[in-house]
Amino acid sequence: MNSDTVQQKTLVKEIMSNSVVSVDSSVAATDAAKMMEDSGVGAIAVLENGSPVGIVTDRDFAIKIAAHSYPLDTPIRRMMSSPLISIDPNSDLWTASDLMSSRNVRKLPVIDDDRIVGIITSSDLVKYFASL
Repeated sequence: MNSDTVQQKTLVKEIMSNSVVSVDSSVAATDAAKMMEDSGVGAIAVLENGSPVGIVTDRDFAIKIAAHSYPLDTPIRRMMSSPLISIDPNSDLWTASDLMSSRNVRKLPVIDDDRIVGIITSSDLVKYFASL
């Protein structure tokens, strides 16, 4: 089996991280940042009424807090990227990498039945393909 065949058959759920931190959209940016630091993650999912509506990455903090001088108590909903670009756990890795490339994102929440079940990052894809 060549790497193209493996790439098309391997599913997002096989390499995604199941460790996803999420917060309500009303949480202050500083509290969300502390949660990210404590959990060692580079992104946090934003929920409204329990449903995923956005994502905030460490890059968002750098740009919006530092470069644009948002106050630290800014509700996370003002900083999040929305609408949420996400992927299904049963999608193949080719679909994930194509979506990341075309939408210019590095982190994709994995959504199943309106619930975040994981996250896949460009680093995950690079590590996977490098191991083939």
